Amino acid sequence: MAAQQVPAIHVQGLEKSYKTLHVLRGVDFDVARGSIFALLGSNGAGKTTVVKILSTLLKADAGTASVNDFDVAAQAAEVRESISLTGQFAAVDEILSGRENLVLVARLRRLEDPGRIADDLLDRFSLTDAAARKVSTYSGGMRRRLDLAMSLIGSPPVIFLDEPTTGLDPQARIEVWQAVKELAGHGTTVLLTTQYLDEAEQLADRIAILHQGRIIVNGTLTELKQLLPPAKVEYVEKQPTLEDVFFAIVGDDGKNGDAATTEASARTSKEER
Repeated sequence: MAAQQVPAIHVQGLEKSYKTLHVLRGVDFDVARGSIFALLGSNGAGKTTVVKILSTLLKADAGTASVNDFDVAAQAAEVRESISLTGQFAAVDEILSGRENLVLVARLRRLEDPGRIADDLLDRFSLTDAAARKVSTYSGGMRRRLDLAMSLIGSPPVIFLDEPTTGLDPQARIEVWQAVKELAGHGTTVLLTTQYLDEAEQLADRIAILHQGRIIVNGTLTELKQLLPPAKVEYVEKQPTLEDVFFAIVGDDGKNGDAATTEASARTSKEER
């Protein structure tokens, strides 16, 4: 197998139980290098358990798994050096500023010129204007972007994102989506767990659905859609989506879109008359 074809993540026959509760019942999947792979499933499906095993935080009962060509059981230290894990809640220090959080992590990793590393990441994640502000003043989307920036310190080839947009508002979710797309655009392999269908649809190169401890489907969005009967072709006037309405009113930058708000108000007044 050519080097470029070796998957960044390889999982085969993964099993995990807690007493009589069988969480994983033989999970198999591969993740191509530089791609975004979405592990989709409802709460309790076993998504976080898979991530914990792949990040060496939990031992599997059976099966094998490798990350960046390292076995998660036999080469745990090498796996940890190859990955970064971002959990469901942003792991940032609210007392420090955004820049101080990044500098701190860079120093802990014993990297040269932590200040330059911090400034580069602040620019990459559009946080330069808020660099000196305490993280306690950040919005949910800004905290999550900072959390993602911190996870990139040291340039890990593989990043695990465990339900990264849980609890975020619509605009913050889209900010995070853009940041995740940029990660893959720079060559980082991303394994994303989510219970949001639209999130998997927006981000993933491949989608696997985990249900009752097993992967029941695995493919591209196009391949998954082909599992359903062909849609009937009918003429339907395209209506604006809720997303279109939301951003027309609040504006793309989160500030009130004056023109859109005025237009919407005028239209509403006209209809009331």
